[in-house]
Amino acid sequence: MIAKLKGLLDETGADWAVIDVAGVGYLVHCSSKTLAALGDVGEACTVYTDLQVSENDMRLLGFAEAAERDWFRLLTQVQGVGSKVALAILSALSPGELRAACSGGDAAMVARAQGVGPKLASRIVNELKDKAGALPGGGGVGAVPATPAGGASADAVSALENLGFKPATAARAVAAAQGELGEGASESELIRVALKRAAG
Repeated sequence: MIAKLKGLLDETGADWAVIDVAGVGYLVHCSSKTLAALGDVGEACTVYTDLQVSENDMRLLGFAEAAERDWFRLLTQVQGVGSKVALAILSALSPGELRAACSGGDAAMVARAQGVGPKLASRIVNELKDKAGALPGGGGVGAVPATPAGGASADAVSALENLGFKPATAARAVAAAQGELGEGASESELIRVALKRAAG
């Protein structure tokens, strides 16, 4: 899977950008925040990516920071939230604001995003309340440091859920493992320690 692209910004549109990597142009769909962070056409840029494959489409989503990509993955797990809605939410809220909204049960904040009604906003907040703690984005409004551990922690939470652990239990266990191992911990290390925590 394509996890990251590093190249030159070739072209941009309302919700997409073309990144030229060694002569190959990758079309990536982005939030408005990511598009703003990419800079001017012709400049070097880096995007973290998520590849979505459906029955009749393959789509590459691009994010200025790993934290934004992790939140995108989490949002699209909620019923009724597709890639378009998730990008609209990430256009309206930074990862820090989104984490604060989910942790604090602030559905009205999530409902500020285009195409998100009160009912869907409540579902998002309720479903992600317990998972929010395992993801980066607690550093206040605005810029959130993109740490490599963000992707590893989100993947570790997902792995524990696949093993049958409840989302809240998985998120808490991974957060505890992250605290014990530090920011640079790999996904496999996080899963190993989190499994002990969750089972203990």
